[in-house]
Amino acid sequence: MTPVHFTFCSSFALSLTGLVLHRTHLLSALLCLEGVMLSLYIGLSAWPTNLHLSSSFITPLLMLTFSACEAGAGLSLMIATTRTHGSDNLNNLNLLQC
Repeated sequence: MTPVHFTFCSSFALSLTGLVLHRTHLLSALLCLEGVMLSLYIGLSAWPTNLHLSSSFITPLLMLTFSACEAGAGLSLMIATTRTHGSDNLNNLNLLQC
């Protein structure tokens, strides 16, 4: 196992573990999702270099762009729920209430 592969696997596992264990606040869930996206970015960036390919460098850039859009949308949703419900505690949110 190469150090890059170990870094990818451990960061992905830690992010998923954080997402499973710390689901009480929306901000912590968003940060764990961002960690998952960044670990996937590391994996997609390291994969062509390990295989000595030079043709698939656009995929990590597209994923990084989508990750930034996801982070912006998540933060705007967090601000909207904090303003309407008073906190970002996920237990207080009721999906059936408008």
